[in-house]
Amino acid sequence: MAKKSTIQTEKVNTHIVEWLKNYANSAKVNGFVIGISGGVDSAVTSTLCAQTGLKVLCVEMPIHQAESQVSRAKEHIEQLKKRFPNVSNVQTDLTETFESFKSAVPKTDDDAKVSLALANTRARIRMTSLYYLAGLHGLLVAGTGNKVEDFGVGFYTKYGDGGVDLSPIADLMKSDVYALGEFLEIPQSILTAAPTDGLFGDNRTDEDQLGASYDELEWAMLAAESGKTAGDFEGREKSVFEIYKRLNTSNKHKMDPIPVCIIPKTLK
Repeated sequence: MAKKSTIQTEKVNTHIVEWLKNYANSAKVNGFVIGISGGVDSAVTSTLCAQTGLKVLCVEMPIHQAESQVSRAKEHIEQLKKRFPNVSNVQTDLTETFESFKSAVPKTDDDAKVSLALANTRARIRMTSLYYLAGLHGLLVAGTGNKVEDFGVGFYTKYGDGGVDLSPIADLMKSDVYALGEFLEIPQSILTAAPTDGLFGDNRTDEDQLGASYDELEWAMLAAESGKTAGDFEGREKSVFEIYKRLNTSNKHKMDPIPVCIIPKTLK
C-alpha cells in the first residue's frame, strides 16, 4: 500500500508560497505564526511560510514533551533562522498552565476519558497561545494539517490544532508532505521520525492511535473516493479500509461545517 508522491515539488512549492503571500497581503497582516512540534508537517509549513519573506514566528509550546520532540523542533527552528532572516522564534512552556488546568477541573474515575480529554486540552491551550501571539504581532495562525488528517480521518483536535486561520498543506497527502520536505531540505531527523501528535506524554505514534500507517490511510482514502466498499477487499486491505471508514464517519463533526438550526421565516 506504500504510496510514492507524484507531485511536482518545485511547482507546488512556488504555488503554495504565492498563495500564502497573496492571502497575507489581502488580509493586511504582517505574516504567520506557527506551532513547531518537531514533526514533518510543521517543519514543511513553516518553511513554506518563511519563503514568503513575511514575518514568521515559530513557537515551541512544550507540555511534558519528550526530549526527542523538543530537540527536533529546536534543530528545525535553528536551521530555518539561518536560512531566512524573517524567521524568529519563542518558547512558551505551557506545562505549568496545563497542570493548573488539571487541578481546577472536576475529577472522574474514568481514566480513558480523562486521558483523551486532557490530550485535547493540550492542543487547545496551544491554540490559545498561538492566537495570543498572533494578536500581539498582527499575524495569521498557519495550520499544519495534511489532507489525510484534515479531510480523511479527522485526526486533529477540534478548536485545538484544528483552530487556524489558513491551511497551506491541507490539500497534500502525507506522502506529498514528505516529498516536499525532502525538496525543502528539512532536517533528516524529522523526515525519519515516526509521526506522533505528542499529546499523551508517552511514546505512542500516530499509527498506534489510528491502527494504520499514513500510507495505508492514503490508499484507503483514495479507494473510498473511487467508490470502493469494504466488500471489495480482504485481509489487511479490508481491515485498513474499515479503519478509515470508521474514523471518517465518527469524525465528521470535525470536518463538516458547524450545524446551524435555521428558524423558518414563518416563525420570525
